[in-house]
Amino acid sequence: MYVSYCPELDITSCGENVDQAKKNLKEVIRINLEEAQKLGTLDDLLQEAGFDEVQGILASRKELVGFTPIEVAL
Repeated sequence: MYVSYCPELDITSCGENVDQAKKNLKEVIRINLEEAQKLGTLDDLLQEAGFDEVQGILASRKELVGFTPIEVAL
């Protein structure tokens, strides 16, 4: 089982392989954004997640400063 995570929106999903985990995460993100739009809370959700609209395009205020893979011995 593989876990996929979107830290900006704090959304997690999973799948039996990497591609399925990514596909499932995209689907969950889409559903969450659609539901937030229906409830009228999409702007608040995106602002809390660190996004701003710049000339009609969503831009992240967050900056990735580093990434270190986790090695697991099996």
